[in-house]
Amino acid sequence: MAHEPHPFQIVNFRAYWASRLSMTLGQYAMMLIIGWQAYNIARDGGMSVGGAAGQLAIIGLLQFVPLFLLTPFAGLAADRFDRKTVARIMVALQMLCAAALSFATWSDMMTLPTLFGIAVILGIARAFAGPALSALAPNLVPKAVLPNAIALSSIAWQTGMIVGPAIGGYLYVINPALPYAATCGLLSISFIALSLIGAVPRPAIRGTQHPVSQVVDGLRYVRRNKMVLGAITLDLFAVFLAGATALFPVYARDILEVGATGLSQLAAAPAVGAALTALWFSFRPLKNNVGPKMLWAVGFFGLATIVFGFSTSMPLSLAALFVVGAADMFSVYIRQSLIQLHTPDDKRGRVSSVSLLTISASNEFGDFFSGTLAWIIGPVAAVVTGGFGAIATVLLWTAWFPALRTTKTFEPPDDLDNDDDEAGRTEQTLQEKTT
Repeated sequence: MAHEPHPFQIVNFRAYWASRLSMTLGQYAMMLIIGWQAYNIARDGGMSVGGAAGQLAIIGLLQFVPLFLLTPFAGLAADRFDRKTVARIMVALQMLCAAALSFATWSDMMTLPTLFGIAVILGIARAFAGPALSALAPNLVPKAVLPNAIALSSIAWQTGMIVGPAIGGYLYVINPALPYAATCGLLSISFIALSLIGAVPRPAIRGTQHPVSQVVDGLRYVRRNKMVLGAITLDLFAVFLAGATALFPVYARDILEVGATGLSQLAAAPAVGAALTALWFSFRPLKNNVGPKMLWAVGFFGLATIVFGFSTSMPLSLAALFVVGAADMFSVYIRQSLIQLHTPDDKRGRVSSVSLLTISASNEFGDFFSGTLAWIIGPVAAVVTGGFGAIATVLLWTAWFPALRTTKTFEPPDDLDNDDDEAGRTEQTLQEKTT
């Protein structure tokens, strides 16, 4: 049997990895400062802590709405058009957003409506970029090394989450416009790296050619494949309920009182735990009992969120967030590997769009939920309640989706590429493998 190459030995994957790293660095530097500016504009304008947290809720909602409306069609675009081209266009759109934010900040013209408007445009860009990039990665490496490639891709993402907030926070201290200017540069690198990826084969979409029917076909596949449905919705509800990141500005300014520098550290802590976990999996891929381990990881995610919510100590808060990130990465690694390997290539764009939609619901709409809950019952109660909600989700999903607790390996069924009743046969094959 021929030895499979490491993903970094593949030129196209190296370019893809560099693009994702630089894009994530820019995105997280930009989004951290958008939230920080919105919260401070509201507080300096006389709003209470709860009212200012409500502005963070609005930012999350404005990003979620375009993602919710456009993501199913963005997944279709990733299956019908060149995935690399779609991603490049969306990276360029984000560059324009960063340039506009840099100018508004530099000229002292930043307002809440400006931040709200940019949030909508960023939601549109991410709606189309996410499915295209997620569906592109499996086309760049052999199937045998895809879990390693997913781990490495997650390292790029999590490294961006580590360094991106640090870039945003520390550059903001020097000059408030600098984080956005740096984001422009990072997104330029991402655009160039995407352009260096060679020709990538695009599978033909089988079955109906009507666009709406194709979108429905992708949704139907997710609904019928209990493995994919359970993995996607587990993340949706757990992270939606336990979304503490939206309230980092509240904790940094009014609870821990650590300012912009502390805000960067709070944002980086979960990403450090996640990146180290992803690095471990890139060299030591998980092979056994993947379903039960994913459920345990989400449970620890909720528990660590509770600890962070109650903490008034910066070291304890950072430690809790480190565990949050490590547990989240553990579950992300398993979930993404299962989804990618248990989905036919001609449906990966649409299934990835459904996955992105749930991630967006759990993140952006979760930000809206957390901000609103903080406005109603206070930030600490909101975070703690969310942590308990994540644990409750694990218990419910263990009972409702037996395939999650019985799945032992990432190995997909042999007949995955057959189109007739493929989801039903996938579920049957999974049950045979796990009994």
